[in-house]
Amino acid sequence: MMSPAAGTHPRAWLAVCGVLFSVAWGGNEFTPLLVLYRLEGLSAQSVNVLLAAYVVGIVPALLVGGPLSDRLGRRPLMLPAPLLGVVGSGLIAWGAHLHALLFAGRVFSGLALGLVMAVGTSWVKELSQPPVASAADAGSGARRAALSLTAGFGLGAVVAAALAQYGPLPTLLPYLVNIAVTVVLAVPALSAPETVARQADPGRLRDDLRIPAARHRRFLLVVLPMAPWVFAVAACAYAILPALVAHRVPGDEIGFSGLLCLVALSCGFVTQQLARSLDTPRSARAVVVALAVTVVGMSVAAWAAATLDLRVTVLAAAVLGCAYGLLMLSGLQEAQRIAGPDDLAGIIAVFYSISYLGFFVPTVFGALSGSVSYPVMLAGGAVLAALCLLVVVLGWSRHLPQGAGSPGGSHRGPDRVKISARP
Repeated sequence: MMSPAAGTHPRAWLAVCGVLFSVAWGGNEFTPLLVLYRLEGLSAQSVNVLLAAYVVGIVPALLVGGPLSDRLGRRPLMLPAPLLGVVGSGLIAWGAHLHALLFAGRVFSGLALGLVMAVGTSWVKELSQPPVASAADAGSGARRAALSLTAGFGLGAVVAAALAQYGPLPTLLPYLVNIAVTVVLAVPALSAPETVARQADPGRLRDDLRIPAARHRRFLLVVLPMAPWVFAVAACAYAILPALVAHRVPGDEIGFSGLLCLVALSCGFVTQQLARSLDTPRSARAVVVALAVTVVGMSVAAWAAATLDLRVTVLAAAVLGCAYGLLMLSGLQEAQRIAGPDDLAGIIAVFYSISYLGFFVPTVFGALSGSVSYPVMLAGGAVLAALCLLVVVLGWSRHLPQGAGSPGGSHRGPDRVKISARP
């Protein structure tokens, strides 16, 4: 593959971010509609299972798609994602009253999201640095990917809730809008340059799926304890809390659920932009701050569950959203620093796979709710987050990647990528 002159594709990352945005929209538009499906007759536990169902698609797509893209290139693994997302939204729209179709649609949405999170995040990072674009700060790729995902999660939830609450065809129209957005934003990505040369002999699949960076002690002691909280706090903010207070807003249950999504993800989006100064390659400062905010957020969520006060619930969603934003960005930046020269997408895939375990929190809490109250479970979550915080504090500056002690340092030196503008 021919490498172009430096800076010849300065905005190529934006086209890929569009795909991240649209697929994240499709992945999260279902969340504020959980209340709608309960009103349509599904049980609380069935709804929680559907919420977590797309993890069934996400995790395989992450763990297979990410490492394979390090060997075969970003384009072959990324470009099918919008199509999978369209299929997922179509199945959910078609199967509004059929649990099997809803489940299948969520799985397809998960497959799409898993690919864009592992492959797309890596592609954005590589498209944000030389030789594709002019030199930028070391964390620009992670921030652009995180902001695109957060914006998609947030806008998808808000638009879906507004259409379902106040528009016609509440179980159909939100998904048709997402299909249209996905098709429009997928087109520019077709011309985004490839950044990874396909290996002539990529080897066996078993070898491709080995990710040495996931065994790095920094990953085990800093990233692993914080990763499940990324989507655990998100699930608490816009899945658990809306269900607990739905009876306090009769007639506006879906709209209030959308409001909590808006508050949480807006706070996450803003926090990710302001968190730039927290990250440092010299310590785990950004992760420590993120987990500290998580402890506060889970504590406020327990307060909201105990009082069922709408103002406290909104406050809890805001704090949990800040925690989500900090956790997502700090975890990505740590993982990217740890990555070796051939497993960037692989380590990101592992990080996201662990993160999405947090989406099972509503299902677990629902199963335990017959014997343990939600305030107690959320308070227990705050204690568990505090223990994870202690683990990360103990690993504050231990096992840093080689060279990470210098400003903007990386253990690998400048990334070297091969670029092709052709499909």
